[in-house]
Amino acid sequence: MKTNLIQAAVAALTLAAAGYAQLSTSVQSYAQQLVEFDVPRAATVSSPVCAPLCGTVAYANNSEGAIVGFYTDKNVVPHGFLRTIDGHIISFDAPGAGLGADLDQGTVAYSINDLGVIAGQFEDNNNLFHGFVRYSDGHFATFDAPGAGTGAGQGTLAFNINLEGATAGVYFDGNFGEHGFVRSGNGGMATFDPPGSVGTMVCEETCLNLEGQITGFYVDANNTIHGFLREPDGTITPLDAPGAGTGNFLGTVAASINLEGEITGYFVDSNNLAHGFVRTPGGKFTSFEVPSASTNSGEGTAAFSINLLGAIAGEFLDSGSAMHGFSRSPFGGFVTFDAPGAGTGAGQGTRPSTNNLEGVVVGWYVDANSLNHGFLWRP
Repeated sequence: MKTNLIQAAVAALTLAAAGYAQLSTSVQSYAQQLVEFDVPRAATVSSPVCAPLCGTVAYANNSEGAIVGFYTDKNVVPHGFLRTIDGHIISFDAPGAGLGADLDQGTVAYSINDLGVIAGQFEDNNNLFHGFVRYSDGHFATFDAPGAGTGAGQGTLAFNINLEGATAGVYFDGNFGEHGFVRSGNGGMATFDPPGSVGTMVCEETCLNLEGQITGFYVDANNTIHGFLREPDGTITPLDAPGAGTGNFLGTVAASINLEGEITGYFVDSNNLAHGFVRTPGGKFTSFEVPSASTNSGEGTAAFSINLLGAIAGEFLDSGSAMHGFSRSPFGGFVTFDAPGAGTGAGQGTRPSTNNLEGVVVGWYVDANSLNHGFLWRP
């Protein structure tokens, strides 16, 4: 479960949280449309071994309404889960996943396509990561990217799956260098890095579309973050949002791509303040932020997912660094929401992850005891 994915960059940039609490004309809050849930066997207390990802974490939903993610049990063993459209929860472990108590190894599901095929990663008894695909009948295919290291903390992590069964993610080589990969539905694999990358991150959950386009971000030698778009033929275009800062892990994070090729994410400016953005297939950037989001350094607005219609989901941080969710319509209207059980302290609150074709948002919230719980929010 432990993923040190460009840790310095993520540590700096995840402080950028996006949302929209009160846009002057069309902001509303609908807590009553939010459903909280926990996997029945999920831990009921947090643990230093798995913190800050103890409990139930919902990562992705498909257009049918199925949800996937992972949970840690009372012995700090991570397991994947599938929540069906009727609310039934199925727990699963990838073959070869480490299941020892207090080792924080196990299985993490990150993405699900509309056929119910799931992609993710598992960590074995030697703390080595491997990618997996779980098919709708419950059987698994496991794989390793060419060049993936074989030591503890190295290996392959599959973050995305599209309708054709292709997957994309990252691998860590023998020197802990991080690189991107794409795997076709029949098992063919290619690896890649944008020019100038010293660490490549294929973003999670919704960063590989049906056309085979991949998005994510990378760190250059000056510690500046750049987004990227990789075309199916391997061509890679760097993405830098206007106003993005440079150096010190500032810059642009591409976080999601839809079938039309629209990309959303966030950028961090020279004051370490985050702003959401959407980029058209033609390359035009539009930035946005929530008026009520904090303007303090390390806070602000971030977008995490864009659906086929152009609706965007993300989070924003308030002045106390608590998280709040938002949904932005294709026309720029905003709705904000909070899970009723969410904590209000720094690092607590409501953290959306993906939105599906119907605009339903899933994610997790952190309660006052720093334990995670899944949620879904219906517009």
